[in-house]
Amino acid sequence: MIVVLKQNPNQTQLDYLINWLEGKNISIHTSVGDSHMILGLVGDTSKLDADLISALDIVESVKRVQEPYKNANRKFHPEETIIKVGDTQIGGGTLTLMAGPCSVETEEQMIAVAKAVKASGATMLRGGAFKPRTSPYAFQGLGAEGLRLLKLAKQETGLPIVTEIMEISQLPLFDDVDVIQVGTRNMQNFNLLKELGAQKKPVMIKRGMSATYEEWLMSAEYVMSQGNENVILCERGIRTYESYTRNTLDLSAIPVLKHLSHFPVIVDPSHATGKSSLVPPMAMAAVGGGADGLIIEVHNDPAKAWCDGPQSLNPVQFDKLSRKLIAMKDFMNSLED
Repeated sequence: MIVVLKQNPNQTQLDYLINWLEGKNISIHTSVGDSHMILGLVGDTSKLDADLISALDIVESVKRVQEPYKNANRKFHPEETIIKVGDTQIGGGTLTLMAGPCSVETEEQMIAVAKAVKASGATMLRGGAFKPRTSPYAFQGLGAEGLRLLKLAKQETGLPIVTEIMEISQLPLFDDVDVIQVGTRNMQNFNLLKELGAQKKPVMIKRGMSATYEEWLMSAEYVMSQGNENVILCERGIRTYESYTRNTLDLSAIPVLKHLSHFPVIVDPSHATGKSSLVPPMAMAAVGGGADGLIIEVHNDPAKAWCDGPQSLNPVQFDKLSRKLIAMKDFMNSLED
């Protein structure tokens, strides 16, 4: 249920309404826009009398929400969520470029790539320390040592870190990580999502390889239900019958998610296509579709990468692409002015 308040509501009446709702075990999500305040009511609202609430002097309208995701719903939160990570902003008209190797390998490699992508316009550093792999015999990542190398690269460049967590027990190791990534295989690991919701660090949820939009948004709802509103959604391609590309990049997810929710939307053209030659055109298509950012795999020597070399760009290719992406975003923003 959504309660839209009139402009400048009487504070005494507002406090009374909130206390009355909380007395009925209703959680309240407050969203303050340019002209109105919206109360999003989460809980068993079936027994609430909408007409009784509508009759209050401070209430403009009351609407029931049918979708199962409440906090993640744009109806509850009409303003776009903008997430601040150090000096970097995700959402709100900016283009966030997250770049780095699929897997952290060595200190030399990590720092070299970090310096290269920063010089090319990247504002966040990605890198895998814990790697979920289809085969149990494939390289699983350096683990805690990988996180240490990411921290060194952050100290050298100042770039905030985004990297993937695999399970709850790893959370204490992520103190120096700026954005915690939930991978496609963990999108519906609800215990992990609730634990991440209990802290305030931004969480980027990659879409499950066969997940619907509603299932994806319900994963975000799990994080928000615990109090963490710093959620980012990442489209990384879904599994279809097409085998030429690694996955099928669903760019329609960008406008759909922006209609249904208030979260920033990031696109991963590297995992979606699995081919470095396809990363630039799909990255540009994502920006054209309104994406708030991209997460792109960059390796200093893709042919010798320990993981996912065929989909990685080298620093020169990333530099060329980033210039196009930044120019494209600037042009699109100029059309909106």
